[in-house]
Amino acid sequence: MRGNIVARRYARALFALGQKEGQDVLLRYGKSLEAVCAVLEIAPKLFRIFSNPIFTVEEKKAILVKVLEKVEPEPMVRNFCFLLADKDRLAFLPEIKAYYGYLLDLAQGIVRGELFTAIELEEELKTEIAKKLEEQSKSKVVLDYKVDPSILGGLVLKVGDKVLDASIKAQLKILKENIKRGE
Repeated sequence: MRGNIVARRYARALFALGQKEGQDVLLRYGKSLEAVCAVLEIAPKLFRIFSNPIFTVEEKKAILVKVLEKVEPEPMVRNFCFLLADKDRLAFLPEIKAYYGYLLDLAQGIVRGELFTAIELEEELKTEIAKKLEEQSKSKVVLDYKVDPSILGGLVLKVGDKVLDASIKAQLKILKENIKRGE
């Protein structure tokens, strides 16, 4: 829980700095954060080094310099990463990136969600579903489509903390409960 609070605080700080500069700067900061995290995800040992108190801040900064040379992020993001190193918060970079992305979506009016179906949907149907959701939510909707054969049919839609379960599996479960109660 503590890590989440720390990550949100740093993400909000970077976001606030970017907001002063404009929308395209916010996007560039987001891309730079993603690029840095992508390099670090390739080498998960680096995250263990960044979270290990045995390594000094100078050693962590030396590693960070090598990572940043490969990515060449925005100067503000570069300085931000060095600030994280000074404060021994580099291990929070993935969480910071995730929350920054969330803030960026809010600023752009984008709603993200997941749509689970029993079979792969055709692109035409995916587009139609997204369009209907955009009309209802009056926001741009970005869906991640996933196949889950265990739902048997129908769909399960997760957007934020809301879940719409219109799957056959859920309907059968409700029917089973009704039969148990004698309805």
